[in-house]
Amino acid sequence: MMGRNLVSPFPLVLVHGLWDSPNIFKPLKKRLAPSGMEIFSPHLPHRLGVTPLEVLAEDLQDQISARFGPKQALNVLGFSMGGVVLRCWLQLLGGDQRTKLFVSLGSPQKGTLTALPAPRWLLPGIADMQPGSPLLQMLNSAPSALQNVECHSFYCLLDAMVVPSWLGVLPVGSVQQLPVWNHRQLITAKAALDPLVELLLLNNGFNRGNVGHD
Repeated sequence: MMGRNLVSPFPLVLVHGLWDSPNIFKPLKKRLAPSGMEIFSPHLPHRLGVTPLEVLAEDLQDQISARFGPKQALNVLGFSMGGVVLRCWLQLLGGDQRTKLFVSLGSPQKGTLTALPAPRWLLPGIADMQPGSPLLQMLNSAPSALQNVECHSFYCLLDAMVVPSWLGVLPVGSVQQLPVWNHRQLITAKAALDPLVELLLLNNGFNRGNVGHD
């Protein structure tokens, strides 16, 4: 187990998804706590899907700037819809210029069929996640902003929120299927947290031998 006096060179920003709050990250934060890593998990008021994802990204930008200023290098992880919000921040608001690592976890980066029933006039935030939505077309047609960011996509085969599950990956970077049974287990189950914790610690300068597996 790692000591609490280790230095964290890259703070970690965690972005929650629809119908979630920063509390969803409690198991991950507990696993990372011994490293001393600085973790910021802002609350983004999605209003049950009423708020467009680009507006949420602007809110995220304001909160990151208030917490870290304009230049602090960061690692970022987005769960579910939070991964798409992070892409808006990275690709549309210049977040790529200060990001070392981007982890997309169960995020509908190419859309999800579960968003299709949402009318855009009523629930634009959910409609943004429809396959072929204007937002996703814009993000996926010009992913060059991600080329200088280390990107990793994690998904589970039986995800009932991202349907079909293989749409939940970025157009760049590595892709890994996690051995869990549902969407929520991607951020709560040990089988998912083990590889996530290892990746996050290794990208913060910790040696493989020091990575804990509680």
